[in-house]
Amino acid sequence: MLGTAAPAVIKMRLPWPVLYSFRRCPYAMRARLALASSGQTCELREVALRSKPAELLAESSKGTVPVLVLPDGQVIDQSLEIMGWALLQDDPQGWLALEEETRQAMQALIGQNDGKFKQHLDRYKYPNRYPAEHAGSEQAFAQRHRACASGWLLELENRLAGQPWLFGSAPCLADMAILPFVRQFARTDLAWFGTQAWPHLAAWLLNWESSNLLACVMEKYTPWQTGQPGIVFRPWIAGQTAFDSNIRVI
Repeated sequence: MLGTAAPAVIKMRLPWPVLYSFRRCPYAMRARLALASSGQTCELREVALRSKPAELLAESSKGTVPVLVLPDGQVIDQSLEIMGWALLQDDPQGWLALEEETRQAMQALIGQNDGKFKQHLDRYKYPNRYPAEHAGSEQAFAQRHRACASGWLLELENRLAGQPWLFGSAPCLADMAILPFVRQFARTDLAWFGTQAWPHLAAWLLNWESSNLLACVMEKYTPWQTGQPGIVFRPWIAGQTAFDSNIRVI
């Protein structure tokens, strides 16, 4: 049986990078945070995950966000690599300004977040996606993984008990890479989250959620389609939201 041929995609160079993103995806959120903090203007293309544009699939076979396409055609399709690229262009808030040993510890903590914590988070938030694992009791399955994820969050609570950010008095890459996932965990059941004994973790999350930087990267846009006006995602400057939706990308 023959399938329908995919539409041809003509790749055109633009004067700034193109970011394929999805507003609520924690991976895309942390990419946008780094791009905004570093002052990188790019064209933001909001993706509808159930109807991914052909341009996204042509740039990255993984078909998930975020994907950053640089003006020279280079494609970066891993969120941490996008963050690293952006901060190497400019790091005005010093997210990478750590000693080498601390950088290694930061990378290890991010690895724990992206590994075991994310595994438990997915099963807590979306138990219906794992029918082969929960033996018919989605609620018990979700609560078990919530408990496992909570154990790691308590480790963060202990770290934050003596300092406002994960590695000291100022935010760093680890905070911005991990916070979107903690936000997703908290919002799965806000009432329950608010009753737990992690006041420092909750304050850390609230401080970030109340920031102008997060507000800047969480604007809502309709999904992008070929030929529609593009959204120019402009740098975050002195806590101001700086977006321009009046530019059509051709």
